[in-house]
Amino acid sequence: MRGITIRTVSAQRLIIVAVFLLLLGSCSSSNEGVVGSDAFAPGTQAPEASGGKKLTYWAELNGNAASIVPHFQQVPFFREWQRKTGTELKFIQPPANQGRETLNVLLASGELPDMMEFEWDTFPGGPDKAIADGYILRLNEVIERYAPNLSRYLREHPEIDKQVKTGSGNYYVFPFIRGDDKLLTYQGPILRQDWLDELGLPVPETIDEWHTVLKAFKERKGVDAPLTFLGVPQPLFGLGGGAFVGAFGVSIGFYQDEGRVKYGALEPGYKSFLGLFRQWYSEGLIDRNIATVDTKTMDASILTGRSGASVWNAGAGIGTWQPFLQTKEPNARLAPAPYPVLKKGERPKFGQRSFDYVGTGGVAISAKSPNVEAAARMLDYGYSEEGHLLFNFGIEGQSYMIKDGYPTYTDLILNNSDKLAPSQALAMYTRASYFGPFVQDVRYVEQYYNLPEQKRAVELWSGTDARLHMLPRVPMEEWESAELSAIMQDVETLVEEMSLKIILGIEPLDSYDDCVADLRALGVERAIALQEKALKRNGFR
Repeated sequence: MRGITIRTVSAQRLIIVAVFLLLLGSCSSSNEGVVGSDAFAPGTQAPEASGGKKLTYWAELNGNAASIVPHFQQVPFFREWQRKTGTELKFIQPPANQGRETLNVLLASGELPDMMEFEWDTFPGGPDKAIADGYILRLNEVIERYAPNLSRYLREHPEIDKQVKTGSGNYYVFPFIRGDDKLLTYQGPILRQDWLDELGLPVPETIDEWHTVLKAFKERKGVDAPLTFLGVPQPLFGLGGGAFVGAFGVSIGFYQDEGRVKYGALEPGYKSFLGLFRQWYSEGLIDRNIATVDTKTMDASILTGRSGASVWNAGAGIGTWQPFLQTKEPNARLAPAPYPVLKKGERPKFGQRSFDYVGTGGVAISAKSPNVEAAARMLDYGYSEEGHLLFNFGIEGQSYMIKDGYPTYTDLILNNSDKLAPSQALAMYTRASYFGPFVQDVRYVEQYYNLPEQKRAVELWSGTDARLHMLPRVPMEEWESAELSAIMQDVETLVEEMSLKIILGIEPLDSYDDCVADLRALGVERAIALQEKALKRNGFR
């Protein structure tokens, strides 16, 4: 079986004295939106015994769990999942932040595990091609025969059922699902409120106010990298939700505006954004390691005071950072900021917002697995009533108790005696704060966001027009996905390289104009047309 190239379009217990350098952020916990319990009618069927089979499971270990233990088998959630389903798992665990590269090698080898947890919607050519190439199994009959809980959920939620199928009508994963509209936003700009108070500055709203704040952090506080954000798996990844670039009326990647699909890097506003970040980088206001910042280094920058502003999550950002900052600086406080605009009073055009189903964290069954029924029944457990509680709240009597019918987290999660942040404790006992084969429950986040700053953040970051400009998730035909993927591999590589070179000052700003011409030559307008065609076919035009 031939290999493919996959690219993104897309310590032991934490010791307090070392937390500021060792704390790992959660790459996966950028999904903090959840489904409300009123939108979820879990199944009641327990999984049938799998016959004590030993199955293989490929996945990356969540960063928050990895900051506590190095392997899946040491995580209480995964031990309990195996116990509840009577199935033993052998985990195949790639190194942190190397999942895509490792999966590429795995697929090329032809020796595939029973289950693979991955963003299969980003597979070159789409999930239908992954099925056609013999990597993963078409799950329609499998779900119908062996997954009664997921089948029931999809029948009762036809709008989600449409989202989890390919353009050819194929199921390809046991999906991660969320659906409560008010909880689809969980990420945005964050600053050190105590520094703002010390400097006599308000929370910035405009690009000019952000410049004033970042310069003050640099010149008056002596901060090395005032603004830091994720630069992996690709440059500007941390701004994908619309921070800063959205102030110029564009978004990174595809979006819709005035009834048309647009691609951000083709628009004049993107050049203006690059000009701004080129200036800020030259002034030392942006992390000089812009292209290599991962969650670990971003955490360390905030927790050591190397940086005073970022773009990250209400949970893994504010909820994790503030308690640890206050262990050495009792007055340290974080504040959310609205998505920046150019003029005071404008409503942000773009901001982070998710979908009920985003294609992330689903689990596929290998086309070569000899244990299809056992794998399907284990995965279906997450959609049962019992599994729903395990995935969202953990182990009853340990991580949660039922109080007046409400699954309530214990102090093990919210006030951990070993000084684990709630995000870390959750990742050890549940999958509520990151992806997996289950439906998230709004009651998780009602307790997880226990700081007033977190609640304020979600409210503030939701005040955008992002919903109006997102491209709906619509299935494509296999040939459309393949053509789109082939075009966008080259387009995105060029955009990433061009953007980084201009920001770093390696290329002049005017080289952007030549790049736009090159993007057209690479077929980006054909990619836009493919998106338009899919929208029209699915009733969005």
